[in-house]
Amino acid sequence: MITAGDFRNGVTFEEEGNVMQIVEFQHVKPGKGAAFVRAKVKNVITGSVVEKTYNPTAKFPTAFVERKDMEYSYNDGDLYYFMDPETYELVPVNASELSDNFKFVKENMVCKILSYKGKVFGVEPPFFVDLEVTETEPGLAGNTATNATKPATVETGAEIKVPLFINIGDRIRIDTRTCEYMERA
Repeated sequence: MITAGDFRNGVTFEEEGNVMQIVEFQHVKPGKGAAFVRAKVKNVITGSVVEKTYNPTAKFPTAFVERKDMEYSYNDGDLYYFMDPETYELVPVNASELSDNFKFVKENMVCKILSYKGKVFGVEPPFFVDLEVTETEPGLAGNTATNATKPATVETGAEIKVPLFINIGDRIRIDTRTCEYMERA
């Protein structure tokens, strides 16, 4: 059990059957009246963020979200299969549980599978991936004075903005959290 007075950023707890995570919190002690806790909480299953106020003595059961490294194997329609490296068991994950940045993941990459009480609710791809550019306009020499970019398609089929000097066949590093080009790999 955790009390609202013990809230810290990143703490997960159960509230009304939902798993909530503290994004931001603030202890408020007004001149008149009782103290309270104002918090931004995120529903880790749906991803929605709301702002709520709590009595500092309110108690909630602690929720343990399991994060496990698994290797992405293949997809079959709307199901994506991940292999547990310890048991070699394949775990199917529905496409609706995948985030937008999963488009940068290719087969055999290790991802973090997020689950609560055995139910998978999310997949975190690696923070940085190295991918090959398969399609882009030819690079132009001498056009580097500005921060100009052009669209490029990488080997997973995802499209990303890259600097003008990147050509087909170049390997680039992508930050999957921001979906942006980082550097040549």
